[in-house]
Amino acid sequence: MSTSDFDSVRPEEPAQKLPAVSAEPGVYLMRDAQGQIIYVGKARNLRKRLAAYFKPSGHADPKVGALAARIADFETIITRTEKEALILESNLIKRHRPRYNVVLKDDKRYPSLRLDPGEDFPRFTIARKIGEDDALYFGPFASAHAVRETLGIITKTFKLRKCKASEFRIRTRPCLHCQMNGCLAPCCRDVDPRVYQEQVQEAVLFLKGRTHELIRKIRVQMDAASEACEFEKAARLRDKLFALERTVEKQIAVTTDFHDRDVFAAAALGGAAVITCFSVRGGFVTGTRHFPFPETMAAEDEMLGAFIRQYYGPGAFVPGEIFVSHPPEDAALIEEWLSGHRGQKVRLTRPERGEKARLLDMARRNAANELRNLMEARTSDRDLLARLQKRLGLSRLPRRIECFDNSTLMGSEPVAGMVVFVDGKPEKSAYRTFRIQTVATPDDYASMSEILKRRFGQAEPSRAQPDLVMLDGGRGQLGIGVAALRELGLTDAFDLISIAKKDERRGETQDKVFVPNRVNPVSFGREGDLRLFLQRVRDETHRFAVAFHRRRRRKSSLTSVLDGIRGIGPARKALLVKHFGSIEAIRAARLEELSALPGFNRRIAEAMQEKLNRALKNGA
Repeated sequence: MSTSDFDSVRPEEPAQKLPAVSAEPGVYLMRDAQGQIIYVGKARNLRKRLAAYFKPSGHADPKVGALAARIADFETIITRTEKEALILESNLIKRHRPRYNVVLKDDKRYPSLRLDPGEDFPRFTIARKIGEDDALYFGPFASAHAVRETLGIITKTFKLRKCKASEFRIRTRPCLHCQMNGCLAPCCRDVDPRVYQEQVQEAVLFLKGRTHELIRKIRVQMDAASEACEFEKAARLRDKLFALERTVEKQIAVTTDFHDRDVFAAAALGGAAVITCFSVRGGFVTGTRHFPFPETMAAEDEMLGAFIRQYYGPGAFVPGEIFVSHPPEDAALIEEWLSGHRGQKVRLTRPERGEKARLLDMARRNAANELRNLMEARTSDRDLLARLQKRLGLSRLPRRIECFDNSTLMGSEPVAGMVVFVDGKPEKSAYRTFRIQTVATPDDYASMSEILKRRFGQAEPSRAQPDLVMLDGGRGQLGIGVAALRELGLTDAFDLISIAKKDERRGETQDKVFVPNRVNPVSFGREGDLRLFLQRVRDETHRFAVAFHRRRRRKSSLTSVLDGIRGIGPARKALLVKHFGSIEAIRAARLEELSALPGFNRRIAEAMQEKLNRALKNGA
């Protein structure tokens, strides 16, 4: 895109700025009273589109009116064409993640299967992010369980290697997978690369949904092997055939033309929405995923347009036909953009009759059902939070809960973790770790005081603030928290509690929850689910803090072993930690691999391996 003109408006009444807005195509960014970007949109005519938000006579669409009531300011970015505005809008949504836009979660959340065809004996691995490389990616899958199940079927059926590259290079004997006839073992056996590549290509066909084509091919091979009296080969092909047929039995045939297509259906109610996606490959539904959006102001057609532009990221497979329950206003632009990604024509349609319409209707019903489940769960979560507010005597509904916990071992590598729960669910993108900086000796209270002051002492106005802060500990930790917040002048900014594990030596049977200005722990009576919820938040914080502490210790132990090696300074240590991650991986690496690292040579690699082997003998 060429350099765009940028018009910003002063923080006055937004409607007063409309006459100065251009009538050209572009993107607009809405801000609330705190300056936060709450919505990003595009328009063929910026002035006309923005005027719809500030009508003095009111709004026909209640969603537009609800959004307009929250707008305190806006900005516009003028583009040359509407297509440029389409692309810029998607980039800004990904960057700012506005509250009322349909924002697809980071691709890291949805795992894919990755295959690097450039390797001699490639293997499938699970990837959380599609990279801009020459590898093949299949997915994304709905969950980690789904991708692991698929990976298990592939490796078992096609007998591809499972070991990592570092293990593959140094293995001299077949592993258990090979002994159980689950791997061709190219690591230590003389496997014909052509035979292995044939297995890889069959696995690719399977992942592309060409299972029926693959079954026909294997059946022909099996019959040929049987006629040639190669009965062992025929038996292996028979087992592979049965495994694939069992997989096909679980798939749903939905069309008879055996084409690839994706189906998107949206359902919205009360500010919440769900988009359901069916992946149809070769006429069979190979995957179903639901994408919930608990809070959005967009209509269904606008949601689908924004969602599709985010769904087909770099490296994603784009089918030739896409069905939508609500055609977006800019369908033609989206088709043009997707066709550029695919390299062939892509059609965005809403079928009205026949088996294609029935397929779309099935996606609609699934989206509506998932939306009902979302609304019921949201009602249940809000009921739990309301009861928690009443039971603990909180000053506000604890929609955002932040919990803190320290972690150390005999005073070494002291750290802390913070987890965030929003509306009763973990918000992992808001988790945060701390390295204790000012406490030289083991002191849990001083460490907690430090992290609270660091979290809230210099908090930016734009950073989300909690309704409830929970500390892992007893009355002592709570007292430290109260003192730290009093020192910061935040006594009334949010509520504060602490939670301590039960002391079985004293006959205690339940964890204890403490609130300020009360000696005894809170009694939950018959509302034990509230205590269980707080325990779940505390346990997640403990898990997160301990995991960070272990990473710090591993890194510290690695760098300490590398100390004293001539030529290995801080920069090279950091490179080794990033590249290998563990002492074992460095020991297993070949001299050639170590020497090839930036800034290394054979002399340094030999000195390093000698030091590591000597440390191994000494028990390090």
